[in-house]
Amino acid sequence: MTAKTDANGGYILQLQNFSVNDGNGIRTIIFMAGCPLRCAWCANPEGLTLKNPMTSYMTADRVIEKIKKQMIFYRHSKGGVTFSGGEATFQTEFLRSLVNRLYDMGIHLALETCGYFSFDAVCDILQKMDLIFMDCKLMDPRKHLRWTQKDNALIHENIKKTYALGIPMVLRIPTIVNVNADRDNMKETFSFIQQNVPDAQLEFLPYHQFGEEKYKQLGMPLPEKSFGTPEASLIEEFTELAHEYDIETVSYR
Repeated sequence: MTAKTDANGGYILQLQNFSVNDGNGIRTIIFMAGCPLRCAWCANPEGLTLKNPMTSYMTADRVIEKIKKQMIFYRHSKGGVTFSGGEATFQTEFLRSLVNRLYDMGIHLALETCGYFSFDAVCDILQKMDLIFMDCKLMDPRKHLRWTQKDNALIHENIKKTYALGIPMVLRIPTIVNVNADRDNMKETFSFIQQNVPDAQLEFLPYHQFGEEKYKQLGMPLPEKSFGTPEASLIEEFTELAHEYDIETVSYR
């Protein structure tokens, strides 16, 4: 579930400056390598493993040095730093080191997570976040296992536990035709949100094929051709359905 990296450094895909996604204001997105899931549609296949031709080792000091150069943009735009991946919690000690130092610098912090982690192991990290994005991919455990190679029970439990911390939360549904973009899955998801995390916001992330070149570079098979991008009208239909459950929808894209 976690990787054997330490507080001194870890494996990074990239530091993306001047991002206006994944949180408010101008942000730096720290894409950390490694992930416990194997989502069949993954847009960042280079993030599945720690070491591959697209990752590099960086010390925590080096990351902080680069972040310091961007702080003027955070201040003027009310932005900050977002941890993404891969799965940022996969390198727990490295993440903790970065979070503690950036927190002490007064930087707005956000986390994007698939939710597959030991809650007790990362609770102190979660508590220092100003915003948490968490995926809710599929409600059917068999389908979730089929498409991600992991059961979703731990994820759903972590959604509830993380919500209880009182930190603003956005649940994200990667919306994929022929996987989860159907009314039955959405209704079950919205019911789960309504019953367990009623104040969480919701964001739909339509499937795209932008990552296919990465698969080719890594010598990996491409995602299934049956995966489809939902039409805007379908996203609108799901949005209206979510509103019937009193769920607020947002877009950080």
